[in-house]
Amino acid sequence: MKEAEEGWDLVIKPQAKWYQLDLAAIWEYRDLLMLFVKRDFISVYKQTLLGPLWYIIQPALTTLTFTVIFGGIAKISTNGVPPILFYLSGITLWTYFSDCLNRTSNTFISNSGIFGKVYFPRLVAPLSVLVSNLIKLGIQMLLFLGVWTYYLYTGDTLKPCYPYFILIPFLIIVMAGLGLGFGILISSLTTKYRDLTFLVGFGTQLMMYASPIIYPLSTIRKPEYRHILMLNPVTSIIETFKYIFLGNGILNWYALLYSIVFMVILLLVSVIVFNKVEKSFMDTV
Repeated sequence: MKEAEEGWDLVIKPQAKWYQLDLAAIWEYRDLLMLFVKRDFISVYKQTLLGPLWYIIQPALTTLTFTVIFGGIAKISTNGVPPILFYLSGITLWTYFSDCLNRTSNTFISNSGIFGKVYFPRLVAPLSVLVSNLIKLGIQMLLFLGVWTYYLYTGDTLKPCYPYFILIPFLIIVMAGLGLGFGILISSLTTKYRDLTFLVGFGTQLMMYASPIIYPLSTIRKPEYRHILMLNPVTSIIETFKYIFLGNGILNWYALLYSIVFMVILLLVSVIVFNKVEKSFMDTV
């Protein structure tokens, strides 16, 4: 080997194959991943008065806003479920998905400084976003479970499906995969097409209205419209989440399978594009 003849003991090269996913390298840099998680968790609310309490305040205020506007003014039905609990059940998982998507969608741009100076598997950066957002999701789940427990013991409108509680980690994993897939795909494309950065927030908001967060999917009477909404891979995840906790929603195993297949294909495509872009992104960022 030429490198051995020159006396080098460590040679850093770009990946030989653009479809190669070096999971072993990511595992070796797990300490760096946890440092990124700590950085993300601390830096978001650094120098704020309330700090992590914003993790609870944000979904609470959003839920109250939806309750007043969509439940009180627009009179959108929640199928007998208390509006606060109905909207909070949709917001909890949706917030995790949207945060993962938005924060991973600028991976190359926001980390260009460190990417250009230090080598490490680039996927560590977006993966750290997923983990740090899991902490936020855990706090918001506690808020949701508190409100859910209150209505469970003070009313008779909830009919939880307790055997399906084992699906909750699975739903979170699929949401994480969708957020990561969309995020790193957009991040890879924005290195060349900066226009996409202006569409991310707007597109995420449109996607929220195409998800059953402010309305039950069962209220969509026309089958063709319901089929269109089911093309959104997030729809079946949120509906299943509501079905498990509220006993109100649609549990469709074929729709869940569609979301899984969509997530797997999306991750494969996004990782391929990500690996291809990372070799030359410093020339375009």
